[in-house]
Amino acid sequence: MVFPDIIIAIDGWSSTGKSSFAKLIASEFSFLYLDSGALYRAVTLFAMEKGFIAGDEIDEKSLKEELDKGLDLHFEYVDEGSRTFIADRCVEEEIRTLGVSNHVSPIAAIPFVRAFVDEKLHGFGRKGKVVMDGRDIGTAVFPDAQVKIFLTASPQIRAQRRFDELKMKGQDPKMEDVVKNLEERDYIDSHRETNPLRRAADAFVLDNSHMTIKEEVEWVRGLIQGKFGILE
Repeated sequence: MVFPDIIIAIDGWSSTGKSSFAKLIASEFSFLYLDSGALYRAVTLFAMEKGFIAGDEIDEKSLKEELDKGLDLHFEYVDEGSRTFIADRCVEEEIRTLGVSNHVSPIAAIPFVRAFVDEKLHGFGRKGKVVMDGRDIGTAVFPDAQVKIFLTASPQIRAQRRFDELKMKGQDPKMEDVVKNLEERDYIDSHRETNPLRRAADAFVLDNSHMTIKEEVEWVRGLIQGKFGILE
């Protein structure tokens, strides 16, 4: 099956499996996968390592000065998968820790950070055949995307997924900390001043609470076939 040169924008709540969903779609349909969340996490890690975050305070002036200098954030294809790099350093594992998760929403809410990441994403997506996930992809980054999907799942299932993910990575999370982190991120993401998380008016909603990843891929395959009149 040959798919058109389209952009698929995937938004949704934390721990709905947006990245896994987008990666598999990219693999199945031979699209380029772009992880916007990884870029925000990389900026967060950079800010943490530079000492720009102290408790709930962010040294926005210093962070902006560094980003204005041209922070080299990019993706590289390594070991059959896309990996996030700061310059020549792979930070894929470091940006997935709970420590980074606890600070990423406040960092991502800063307007100049969003503008920096958006500029990176627009450059990556100019050629089409791109699938991208995040929290404002269909509403702000690519509002003209031909296919928009909004992922959701029950809060209990999302918390369990995040807990299991951290355990598999060798971390020792507490469920109450995971639940608190998800609640805080949901609130910040949906109430931030710049491009808050919301469903685009023309987005298709997918509640994957009780779906396998294979069923999700078949769902989006049928969606694209129906929308563009593609026959097997």
